[in-house]
Amino acid sequence: MVKAVEKKVQASEQSKKTSLVRSVSLNTLSPVPGSRPKATRVGRGMGSGLGKTCGRGHKGQKARAGGYHKVGFEGGQMPMQRRLPKFGFVSKAQLTHQELTFDDLNKFLLLTREHNQDGLITLGDLIQSGLVANTVKTAKLVLSGVPAAKMILKGVKATQGAVKAIEGLGGCVC
Repeated sequence: MVKAVEKKVQASEQSKKTSLVRSVSLNTLSPVPGSRPKATRVGRGMGSGLGKTCGRGHKGQKARAGGYHKVGFEGGQMPMQRRLPKFGFVSKAQLTHQELTFDDLNKFLLLTREHNQDGLITLGDLIQSGLVANTVKTAKLVLSGVPAAKMILKGVKATQGAVKAIEGLGGCVC
């Protein structure tokens, strides 16, 4: 008798588990119960609190169907976005030029030290490693930080200070 009851309990638990797992397809998708509030029904008598004018008040632009103003409209007054001056500038050079620091190149050398024993760094290698964006045509090394090892730069420009720092460790900018 006890075993039969246990089997029924196990069977009901098993059916609960399987009922929770449903196949997901477009015709079976539905929101979680309680996550979507019921739509407010307006214009259904004064007892509802939203009858007659449906919560819109009497007359005026906001009371009309389709009657509202555009975003930023201030009743005919010169809007804020037109009163304030334009400012800022986004350089298109950012797409094709990028600055590098010695910290960037030191990280690159650490990541590629197994197959890059001579310290050769090219623009293609930098793009492939993700250190430089794909759209970049020229990269320039600036003197910021300290070089950790000998570097040979090919296809990468460098400032005078960066060139001196690289040549101080026996590297070169080609």
